[in-house]
Amino acid sequence: MQIDHVTGQPVIPAERLTLRPLQRSDAGLLELYSGDERVARSTTTIPHPLPPGAAEAYIDRALGPKRREDVWAMDGTRTGLGELVGVIALERMEGAEAQSEIGYWVAPALWNTGLASEAVGALLAANPHGAATIFASVFQDNPVSARVLTNAGFEYLGDAEAWSVARGAPVATWTYLKRLD
Repeated sequence: MQIDHVTGQPVIPAERLTLRPLQRSDAGLLELYSGDERVARSTTTIPHPLPPGAAEAYIDRALGPKRREDVWAMDGTRTGLGELVGVIALERMEGAEAQSEIGYWVAPALWNTGLASEAVGALLAANPHGAATIFASVFQDNPVSARVLTNAGFEYLGDAEAWSVARGAPVATWTYLKRLD
């Protein structure tokens, strides 16, 4: 497996995508897609409207040497889909060895094409954090993301709530877990 020399993250091949670390040239597409209210409202951390410089700041954090989260661009260049069609990330869970949390989004024009499932499957197979357990949560009004997780073998753990920056409110979530050991 190829390792990116800037981040030390693996470059992970999938059928239609290559999961590669973010790069500064991704700022324009990252701003375009994450600035879409539909994308922002499906995440806990993306504000809407997206402030100027937010995409560049996200890339800076993703490339930082002391990051707790590894971020990959879903790059569909080799199959004609585009240089950045979504983002997938693994965050090391604080105080928990061998546990990470996965998060992802796909550009709205490519929703319901299986790209999220493909990216999640490739990242789980590569398991770059060497995690024994991976957690995930999705908003309850986003059953498609829940299906991505259950189709990838995640087990439902329970209901919770998470703050959505874009919505400015707490939102009901479903929490999932996948054991990789």
